Amino acid sequence: MPTPTCFSLSLTDDHVAHLVLNRPEAMNTMHPTFWRELDEVLTQIHTEGTARALVISSTGKHFSAGMALETFSGAIAMDDQSPEGRAAIFDLLTDMQATFTKIENLRIPVICAIQGGCIGGAVDMVTAACIRYATADAFFCIQEINIGMVADVGTLQRLPKLIPFAVVKEMAYTGRRLPAQRALAYGLVNEVFDSADAMLAAALQCAKEIASKPPIAIWGTKQAVTYARDHSVEDSLRQMGWLQGAIWSNQHVRESIVAMKEKRAGHFTALSALQPFKTLG
Repeated sequence: MPTPTCFSLSLTDDHVAHLVLNRPEAMNTMHPTFWRELDEVLTQIHTEGTARALVISSTGKHFSAGMALETFSGAIAMDDQSPEGRAAIFDLLTDMQATFTKIENLRIPVICAIQGGCIGGAVDMVTAACIRYATADAFFCIQEINIGMVADVGTLQRLPKLIPFAVVKEMAYTGRRLPAQRALAYGLVNEVFDSADAMLAAALQCAKEIASKPPIAIWGTKQAVTYARDHSVEDSLRQMGWLQGAIWSNQHVRESIVAMKEKRAGHFTALSALQPFKTLG
């Protein structure tokens, strides 16, 4: 893919992918190019199978100020004057939602490192991740209500799975900011750090630990916990039986135990690269 303009992407020797939002002068706002490049980067990471964990961090004072407001008056046409135009809004939103859902459906765990403001569309994005770290000055804001609209790219669907329902309603109805310490108390973030450097170091260390495990076991774990979130215990246990039967590896278990005893890194097979069906033949 072409070199992205809204991000930088690197892969460490420990198989950790690091995606950095790199438009601090624009508070890392999200415009159509952002969406296109993010979708392409996530697809690349998903299909290659090289990375075993992904860290998403940012630059500047704020993680992201969300959707670029000028987008609504320029690049995106929101025609509310006809049923055809309103149907097109539905299809446009479905396409945008699918990009952030790729974070949730990525074959590897995703860790977000959040400093300063995480506003509007940025909340949509980070709620699709597995783990969230924040700086002490971080805050979360469902900004959409403040500009006369309903949050529509995932916040209202995923945030109630993460924090108390009443807190979601308070944020969604008022547009108030949720500061880092309250976010920690509610379980939205895993840990709060005094500085962005300390937070990023912790995020990369967590990703390194994840990447040291058998990739197929991490894949299975992510599949199981995501399924369990949305299904009954009985259904989830049944799914777990099929899942474990599909991916069980005596070799991985033996290697994990031996590596622990010998105090060394384990040696595990990477996830298979994926080839889209439409490219075959």
